[in-house]
Amino acid sequence: MSPKVSIITVCFNSAKTIGDTIESVLSQDYPDIEYIVIDGGSSDETVSIVNEYSDRISTIVSERDRGIYDAMNKGIAHATGDIVGMLNSDDVYINKHAVSDLIREMQKKNTDSVYADLVIVDPLDLNKVMRYYDSSYFTPNKFRFGWMPAHPTFFVKKALYDKVGPYSLDYKISADYEMLIRLLWVEKASYSYLKEPMVRMRHGGASTAGLSRVILLNKEIVLACRKHHINTNLLLLMLKIPTKLLGLIFKKSEAN
Repeated sequence: MSPKVSIITVCFNSAKTIGDTIESVLSQDYPDIEYIVIDGGSSDETVSIVNEYSDRISTIVSERDRGIYDAMNKGIAHATGDIVGMLNSDDVYINKHAVSDLIREMQKKNTDSVYADLVIVDPLDLNKVMRYYDSSYFTPNKFRFGWMPAHPTFFVKKALYDKVGPYSLDYKISADYEMLIRLLWVEKASYSYLKEPMVRMRHGGASTAGLSRVILLNKEIVLACRKHHINTNLLLLMLKIPTKLLGLIFKKSEAN
């Protein structure tokens, strides 16, 4: 029997993109998905759009929160699946088989978690790839260099989220990084990697929007690493830049 999978989407004033995200999840061919949407009290048409799908979404919550990671924590609290994944409100799965492929890989390797690659795309043209995020560079010992698996492709057993506790609200845009340190470094959760892009991420999200956000991201990564006794600094994080530039140059033909 297939394990039950909870997919959580958190959103705030996401009327322009939330419909695409919802359609992406609802079109998945995986047989047992619990879909949870957590809205932060949007003032645009986000909630109206979400409610159009209310008969196919397991849980809808709309209330003020303390940011994206607080909303993720609410989603996890509502999740009843054996495995949990997150899909941001401006992201979409690359095809209808994405969740099935990821869970199949997880079961095949009998691991606690699974992740894959993603493509960062033009916000107005989801078929126009701007950069390829290659998660193959990641191993837990590379946290100190700023590497992490592509978070929207990451699925993990719910029991592990329950064990390590909620996403920290001490970080503005790097609590996902700190959470993965807890799961994969501290708890040593087993993982498998699927070398294919599974998600299209619109350029301009919290971790890709502008130089100031990149600086903040890296400062928070240093703090997260040091919290868990991983020796790093900003200079070490700079070493990943050439590899990221390769993602811009090649954009990998698999993305299409």
